Amino acid sequence: MVDDDQSQDGQMDDEERRQPEREREEVRNRATEDQQKRGDPSEQLGDLDDALGTQDYPTTTDELVEAYGDYEIQTQDGAKSLEEVLAGTKNQTYDSADDVRSRILGLVHR
Repeated sequence: MVDDDQSQDGQMDDEERRQPEREREEVRNRATEDQQKRGDPSEQLGDLDDALGTQDYPTTTDELVEAYGDYEIQTQDGAKSLEEVLAGTKNQTYDSADDVRSRILGLVHR
């Protein structure tokens, strides 16, 4: 017959081994939830998403506002123009469409 003390010790060891796995799973779940809250970038950016793909890079904030300032972006507060979203930022240079998308989505999700 198995000693109950040994059995309990074994269960505690198993529990301690599973804890890091649970923590990793929680982190993965939170990341997935955050992604789902943000939604698909192409949905939020609408037609601007495609336009950014055809833009010549590097480009600046001012050039983007001049070319695409009227494009609408879906924010938590409703639709805003690119010009409104970028209004409070300094003129910076972007090396790719992904850089611009990241910046816009970062501003929208503050």
